[in-house]
Amino acid sequence: MLTRIDHIGIACFDLDETVKFYRDTYGFEVFHSEVNEEQGVREAMLKINDTSDGGASYLQLLEPTREDSAVGKWLAKNGEGVHHIAFGTADVDADAADIRGKGVRVLYDEPRTGSMGSRITFLHPKDCHGVLTELVTSAKEH
Repeated sequence: MLTRIDHIGIACFDLDETVKFYRDTYGFEVFHSEVNEEQGVREAMLKINDTSDGGASYLQLLEPTREDSAVGKWLAKNGEGVHHIAFGTADVDADAADIRGKGVRVLYDEPRTGSMGSRITFLHPKDCHGVLTELVTSAKEH
């Protein structure tokens, strides 16, 4: 069962400048940052609040580390802006299987490692009214 909005992913050309904007404008601080080589991105997670299920809600700022990454291709086509929405779940495997059974294409056969050690998969935007949708099971320590 989906329990919360885990994060909104925002694609950007310059991660440092975008972090500065969110810090200076809204007071959001970087909770976690990393480079995800598999996804080809450098990212910063800005924590917005904690949630009643023990998780949190974040803005995820994404700068591509290579032009051929999914985010790099998306930026070249669309420019900066909202890239995806992610819903939190206690069991990404079960929820992905349930959603697949309803005719929605799940992009990964097996969940992959996402930010902060989470387990993730994506749903095809053409099956979700144009919205790239991510399912996230947070790592226990976050």
